[in-house]
Amino acid sequence: MTPFIAVSVAAIAGAPHCLGMCGPLACAGSSERGFVPYHLGRIGVYAILGAVAGAIGDAIPGPPWVMTTISAVLLVGFTAALAGWLPEPKFAIPGLAKAGARFAKQKGPFARLAFGVVNGLLPCGLLYATLAIPVSTGSAVVGAMTMTLFGVLTAIPLTAAAFGMRKLMRRPRVRMVMAGLVLASGLYTLSGRGAWFSDEAPSCHEVP
Repeated sequence: MTPFIAVSVAAIAGAPHCLGMCGPLACAGSSERGFVPYHLGRIGVYAILGAVAGAIGDAIPGPPWVMTTISAVLLVGFTAALAGWLPEPKFAIPGLAKAGARFAKQKGPFARLAFGVVNGLLPCGLLYATLAIPVSTGSAVVGAMTMTLFGVLTAIPLTAAAFGMRKLMRRPRVRMVMAGLVLASGLYTLSGRGAWFSDEAPSCHEVP
């Protein structure tokens, strides 16, 4: 399974999470014909984060299985938090919430773009879990591409955000199923990339 398929599964399985957590923000950001700039800002942030994650994977020393193992540990930890079994990490940026509130009140494409950037930087368990996949690619370019795809696919449920889906996300079984799908697709992808069971270990990271 390629990283593109893995992030696609994560985006589809995480649709209830997107609706529950970012649905109201998407409604605010997409108002006044601000749909395109809002999502461009959000997806742009995801692409940058994916590039950084891929670059980090490339910088990890040692054979490919080391990079893959680190990615797997991150994936397991973040999906456990996503399922509600562990406290969800909060990598909050000081002043980000105030900036988002200010941009939400402003009009025009630049304000919508900036609001999308803020949305992309907000703490998100699904995003953290998915970023473990670009780490395994060991490529900034591929990492950016995978997270761009994730951003595009998550834009679909966000455009159809509804309050009823927010209630759905509160159900523990829904959270566990969603986290399980993200974990399974991610680990399956990592198992095909990390040479965990291979006697041959290339001297540099492989790029798909």
